[in-house]
Amino acid sequence: MVNTGVTLCGIPLDNPIIPASGTFGYGQEFAKLYDINLLGTFSFKGTTLHPRYGNPTPRIAESASGMLNSVGLQNPGVDKVISEELPALAKVFHKPVMANVSGFSVEEYAEVCRRFDACDQIGWLEVNISCPNVHDGGMAFGTDPHAAAAVTRAVRAVTKKPILLKLSPNVTDITEIARACEAEGADGVSLINTLMGMRFDLRSRRPILRNGTGGLSGPAVFPVALRMVWQVANAVSIPVVGMGGVSSADDVLEMMLAGASAVEIGASNLVNPYICRDIVAALPAAMERYGISSFESWIGGTKAWQET
Repeated sequence: MVNTGVTLCGIPLDNPIIPASGTFGYGQEFAKLYDINLLGTFSFKGTTLHPRYGNPTPRIAESASGMLNSVGLQNPGVDKVISEELPALAKVFHKPVMANVSGFSVEEYAEVCRRFDACDQIGWLEVNISCPNVHDGGMAFGTDPHAAAAVTRAVRAVTKKPILLKLSPNVTDITEIARACEAEGADGVSLINTLMGMRFDLRSRRPILRNGTGGLSGPAVFPVALRMVWQVANAVSIPVVGMGGVSSADDVLEMMLAGASAVEIGASNLVNPYICRDIVAALPAAMERYGISSFESWIGGTKAWQET
């Protein structure tokens, strides 16, 4: 009998499977399909201080082995999430949930986290620092270690909940950003967010996405994500949540071998809404296949390879 349990920032999970933000809404749609309590947890839709209607359409474009999205953080705003979404979620999900927080200034990040800090349902705050900094010419917080540190410091000051900084892969050295977050009190990091890309319509000679560019996700990014998870896990001492193109139980094991304490599954939810349920069910057999009785020694197991 294998043990699929893991611990993330001091909070136990029945298994390491976490649907990623932006692909699972606030849980209601998926709760109609299966019992979402079988998940480790899930990261709900990226939430900002004020409601956002998102970018103009079209904002989804298919690509070989993946997809591009430019949704633009469409969400009802933090107050409506607290007053409406969380009470509705409590009826169908009975575990701590991960809140994904987005913002366009340090102050906005801090205020959203401050409001979520009072919510008992929320176990972790996943702070998405891939958003553009409106006070610094639109450069994403997650591409500059000083900006990433500033967000971490501000959020750490307003909450006692575990905070995980969600890192952008669109940088030269992702370990520098991770270390900056750790130094300012991050309890963990999650990575990777989407890679920037674009597609053109050959007939119109214009980008398919109305916004021009978007974030690439899906199986195409898995090797890049795996490499970055491995790099960051070897650079920091805080937990890493791995994501990016995960679509099978073997992918989950590979992410954890690279150093991830838990694994988020994103684009695959949009292809197969049962994928997380199916991976949870397949995980014990996959563990037995590779001789894994528990994840204690498997997580970050590549360190033994590096030392040989």
